[in-house]
Amino acid sequence: MNCPFSSKPRWARRKEARPQEVLAAALDLFVERGFAATRLGDVAARAGISKGTLYLYFENKEELFKAVVRENMLPVLDEADDTIDGYSGASTDLFRELILGWWERIGATKLAGITKLMMAESANFPELATFYREEISARGDAMIVRMLERGVERGEFRAIDVRQTANVIVAPVIMLMIWQQPFNPCHKEALDSASYLNSFIDLCLNGLQQSKPASG
Repeated sequence: MNCPFSSKPRWARRKEARPQEVLAAALDLFVERGFAATRLGDVAARAGISKGTLYLYFENKEELFKAVVRENMLPVLDEADDTIDGYSGASTDLFRELILGWWERIGATKLAGITKLMMAESANFPELATFYREEISARGDAMIVRMLERGVERGEFRAIDVRQTANVIVAPVIMLMIWQQPFNPCHKEALDSASYLNSFIDLCLNGLQQSKPASG
C-alpha cells in the first residue's frame, strides 16, 4: 500500500538568498541605474527573493546602499592601510603599488560606478554624501597622506603640503574613471588606462622625490 504522503515534497522551496547575494544584485543595479532609479523590488527580483524578504536584511534603500559600499570598499581600504603599515621598501615603490592596486581593485571594476554615482547624485542625497565622505573618501585621503608623510620622514620625498598634494593625486585618478565611461563625449578615442596611470605616476614621483645634490 502506498503511503498517501510522499517522503519528498512535490516541490522544493528555493533557499532564500543570503545577504551577500542581495548586495551583489544591489551593486549591479546601483551602477547600472544610479541610486534614485534603483527600486528595492528590482533588487529583490534580481537576487531571486521577495521584496518582503529583502526588508528582513535591510531597512530601506539608503541602508542597502551603505551596506553595498561597506562590503565592497572597506576591505580594499583596510588592505591598503595594512600595506602602508608593513611596507619596508622605498616610498616610490609604495606610491606605485597603492595607485595601481587601487585601480585594479576599484577603478577598473564596476565599483568605479559607485564613485560616479556619488558625484552625480550626492546633491540630491546629502545624507549618503556625508556617509560616503566620512567612511570612504576621508579614509582614502588619509591613506595617501600617510604614504606621503612616510616618504617625507624618510627623506625620500621633498618637503610638501601633504594634504593638498593628496588632493592633487586623487583628482586625476577620479577623472580617469569618468573618462572610462562608455560614450564619453570628452574623448572620441578610448583611453589606455595603463599608459595613463604610468604617465601619472611618473609625473608624481619626479615631482615628489628629493633632489640629489649635484656631484662635485
